[in-house]
Amino acid sequence: MSMCLHTCRVLSVCLSSENRRPQSVSCGSRELRIWSELKMVSPAIALAFLPLLLTLIIRYRYFFVLLYRAVLIRWVRDCLTGLSREERAFQYILTHATPGDVQSILDTFDHWCSKVEFISNIGPKKGKILDRLLQEHCPITVLELGTHCGYSTVRIARSLPIGARIYSVEMDEGNARVAEKIIRLAGFDEDMVELIVRPSDEVIPRLREDFGVERLDLVFMDHWKRCYLPDLQLLEGSGLLGEGSIILADNVIFPGAPNFLRHARSSGLYEVRVHRATLEYIRGIRDGMAELTFLGIK
Repeated sequence: MSMCLHTCRVLSVCLSSENRRPQSVSCGSRELRIWSELKMVSPAIALAFLPLLLTLIIRYRYFFVLLYRAVLIRWVRDCLTGLSREERAFQYILTHATPGDVQSILDTFDHWCSKVEFISNIGPKKGKILDRLLQEHCPITVLELGTHCGYSTVRIARSLPIGARIYSVEMDEGNARVAEKIIRLAGFDEDMVELIVRPSDEVIPRLREDFGVERLDLVFMDHWKRCYLPDLQLLEGSGLLGEGSIILADNVIFPGAPNFLRHARSSGLYEVRVHRATLEYIRGIRDGMAELTFLGIK
């Protein structure tokens, strides 16, 4: 009897092990099948997203170019040279342009910005809009907000009549040092161009008291875009804008100054015109300049 029971137990164990073996094999084969299916699906998913990826790359290719030229190249050369981008630009102008020849300095600057390193000047195409306004209005007193390297300062100064004066505001001391060298290299002295190294929101309220300014004929804005609206409102409250005063603001589409444009259009104080263009030295990125003609306080 005991022998029979022992035999039954052995048979039971054998049968149960036989039953389990196919199950484990079945699970393993199922995992392999799922894995092989996943390997087939992954390339399919990648291929499905490839057209979208290519579309995005093609659509935003100019922004990738801007990122490369304005950020990556600048960072690498800052590390390699120990000089700022603006200082490198000045060295290039000093060795390639003709001192006292404004057009030579502007052309050399444009070549540097388009072929060597990107700097956000107004550039030659939008510069022609500025040139036309200067020729049409012949301003005597000009306020420039955002000197940067002095490109637009030089461009403005060459078109002004005798006795005119530019007050150019730059808050960055390093940029201001470079700008002053370029302005003097172009042949403009302190009687023509006064460089003010302070934040614009500190300068505007004190233009009358500190510099004797009674009226601004033209204001050129090319500094931080977030400052456009606050500075415009400071100008409105300063009493320095007269009927016919012109405010020209660069880059109102890219990077953009929507609040500035909204205020200009809704305030009833200005006749507003936006000159469509492309970003300086980078074709394919839409930009524009806003021309505001002050109508007077009503």
